[in-house]
Amino acid sequence: MSAKRRRWLLVGGIGVILVLVLAVFFSGKGTDAVAVTVEPVQRRTITQTVSATGTIRPETEVKLSSEASGEIIELTVQEGDTVRRGQLLVRIRPDIAQSQLEQFAAAAEAARMTTEAAKAEWERARSELERVTELYRRGFASKQELDQARTAHEQALNRYKAAAAEYERARAAHRQAQLQLSRTALYAPMDGIVTSLSVKLGEKVVGTAQMQGTELLRIADLRRLTAVVDVNENDIPLVKLGDTAEVTVDALPEQSFIGVVTEIAHSPKVGQVGTQDQVVSFEVKILLLNPDPRLRPGMSCNAEIRTETRHNVLAVPLQAVTVRVDTADTTASARRRPPTVVFIHDNGRARMVQVETGISDRNYIEIRQGLHEGTQVITGSYHAISRLLRDGIPVIVQSPPRTSPRRGS
Repeated sequence: MSAKRRRWLLVGGIGVILVLVLAVFFSGKGTDAVAVTVEPVQRRTITQTVSATGTIRPETEVKLSSEASGEIIELTVQEGDTVRRGQLLVRIRPDIAQSQLEQFAAAAEAARMTTEAAKAEWERARSELERVTELYRRGFASKQELDQARTAHEQALNRYKAAAAEYERARAAHRQAQLQLSRTALYAPMDGIVTSLSVKLGEKVVGTAQMQGTELLRIADLRRLTAVVDVNENDIPLVKLGDTAEVTVDALPEQSFIGVVTEIAHSPKVGQVGTQDQVVSFEVKILLLNPDPRLRPGMSCNAEIRTETRHNVLAVPLQAVTVRVDTADTTASARRRPPTVVFIHDNGRARMVQVETGISDRNYIEIRQGLHEGTQVITGSYHAISRLLRDGIPVIVQSPPRTSPRRGS
């Protein structure tokens, strides 16, 4: 190959390399534009919800304990049994109560006989007083005999009153012994299902007459079930009595239940006290309107409480809303809550617009001020919205904007 030909090849190669370098340089200049996605501002129905977790519990549950102590000699139910009001559940051996009843019955009978004897003595003293009084009036009895008759009458009357009081006391003790004997049998106070049985036949129990007593069983009305959930302290001001809720149960993932808030606790529940993870929540009860027979007390559940719904309001996707802090501003106003903004697409550039927001659901947030229906709002990516975008920066729309607004949520 001649030297002239080699020189031309060398010059051509250098030219190609230069063209490639310039192409890469100018193409790098074009990457300053940020790739984004956009969506128009639309009118929607926004339903604000509060999420909470908890357990399924019966609305009414009764804990039963015996007032009498002793051995269980009869146990007529098992856990899961359906019972009716007034049905016999447990019977405790009545030996001690029966002997006490017999003792008090004998004491009452003795007091009755003493009272009758005292009454007869008083009646005789009264008759004697009447006879001596008549004799004294006629002059056939002395003043001393009259005084003696009066004294005897007063003493007989006092003995009769004391005997009558003792008889009433004995009768009261007898009635108490009868009541104690009746407490050895435990009956169902309501219709329901035995959800917990803590004792067995032959077991000895302690009655509530002495101390706290032994819990025997629990009866619950499973026809009315509630979801008892813990709502975070930041969300509890949003929840009101009568709010509707959608409840899902982990054990029945294919079904959801509709409920109504019936009770909101005023006393907080504090978890992990004294740590950085301390949590303050309030208990909320939701009555299920369509319970399922498969539901059981204690099942884990999740609730979405619908606290407020607004119709036909301007809304944008949640990810389109962000905040911007002016790091150059060190005044007191800068230390306040930073403004809420969105970025709109304006002829290939991003424009930052300050907005006032309202309620939100899982996907969209209400815009009260700052935007108009149909305005193209930048909705992604999250990295671009949260960090890259600035007012006036060039942007490239990755997908065509949707021009036909869609109604509803």
